[in-house]
Amino acid sequence: MIEFIDVEKTYEQGNIALNGVSMQIEDGEFCFLVGPSGSGKSTIIKLITGELRPTSGTVHVNGYSLERIRKREVPYLRRTIGVVFQDFRLIANKTVYENVAFAMRVVGARPKEIKERVPYVLELVGLENKKDRHPGEMSGGEQQRLAIARALVNNPSTIIADEPTGNLDPARSFEIMALLQEINNLGTTVLVVTHEKDLVETFSKRVIAIDDGLVVSDGTEGYYSHEDQ
Repeated sequence: MIEFIDVEKTYEQGNIALNGVSMQIEDGEFCFLVGPSGSGKSTIIKLITGELRPTSGTVHVNGYSLERIRKREVPYLRRTIGVVFQDFRLIANKTVYENVAFAMRVVGARPKEIKERVPYVLELVGLENKKDRHPGEMSGGEQQRLAIARALVNNPSTIIADEPTGNLDPARSFEIMALLQEINNLGTTVLVVTHEKDLVETFSKRVIAIDDGLVVSDGTEGYYSHEDQ
């Protein structure tokens, strides 16, 4: 579960990024986070992943209290979260299989676990026949599928997708969202940060809208801030 209670975040320069945000995302939910540039969306992601701490208020993520988490606990928090980025962040000189296996090696997985888990995840994202390819030999949609596989491979309870379709055409964007929906159907919590109005309206999910550091709307009515265009 992700829970923000009266969260404020002020940066050292004095910029107020969040000004009393309260929200709760239950285990197994699929939720969109939308809002204009500079509204506080990136700060929310950084608070969830432990990159930042709140100035005041409380942040609870998957059993951890982020306002008082110890430095040595942060890696354990992050194992419960898979993050998918707009720019993929793949390792160019590693194959599809190696990119995903590497994510398991860095958390100390045993070779037997890697051998069992990686093929399963590649099949889940539809890349089982591309395991020996390198990222540069793949389309943008395939690279994003690989990024999702890497985020999934350590079996996190939560996936955060930060503008996952920003570099893709509409058809590929829909495929990626359908894949995230499938992952959610398997029980994983999914939070998608996006500017894609059509996707938000097509997938009728809960939408949390942020503006000027505040939650301005939260529901399933298909709300989308026109200022985010």
